[in-house]
Amino acid sequence: MQADAIQGGFAHPVFEAQSVFRAIMDAMAQPGSVQSCDVSVLPPAPLTPVAAAVALTLCDQDTPLWLDPELAASDAVATWLGFHSGARIVTDRAEAHFALVAAPADLTDFAGFAQGSQDYPDRSATLILQLDTLSAGLPFILRGPGIKEEARLSPAPLPAQFSAFWQRNGALFPRGVDLILAAPDGIAALPRTTRIEPGKA
Repeated sequence: MQADAIQGGFAHPVFEAQSVFRAIMDAMAQPGSVQSCDVSVLPPAPLTPVAAAVALTLCDQDTPLWLDPELAASDAVATWLGFHSGARIVTDRAEAHFALVAAPADLTDFAGFAQGSQDYPDRSATLILQLDTLSAGLPFILRGPGIKEEARLSPAPLPAQFSAFWQRNGALFPRGVDLILAAPDGIAALPRTTRIEPGKA
């Protein structure tokens, strides 16, 4: 087993996981807000530290985790995630509770992921999108629960048809996926209840 596949986890697992969990919960409760995420993890490329920290915080041995093709191509990434979280890597995205996406611009839709059901909407997937920025991409205006009037976010990169994907996702409510956006400048979230529209650059 290569050293980079097992080294680089949380230096202080309990405290760092608690800190990241708080950031995720605050991001979910206040869509559009950017929560800081100062972590010590050093995962193998192409997995980034913030996305890795979110995965380690949310995943455990009972969590089916799907990796997009860019991450799945790295044996070191799968080994590192399995070693530090215990998560079971699955190849069928419909089985995943969480999905790690290193190339979000390549996503063709959200429909292939678990959407939950009318009776059990919580049985849907949460997608962790690994982004370059939350503040220098195309701007969006956000409205909905947890937002006073409106919020603004400029994440990148995203699929070219992201707005259409998100509109279709919202139409499924209470079913649908939730998004966690992990970038060097922090963590943001788009719960399925959030409505978005293009903002002015």
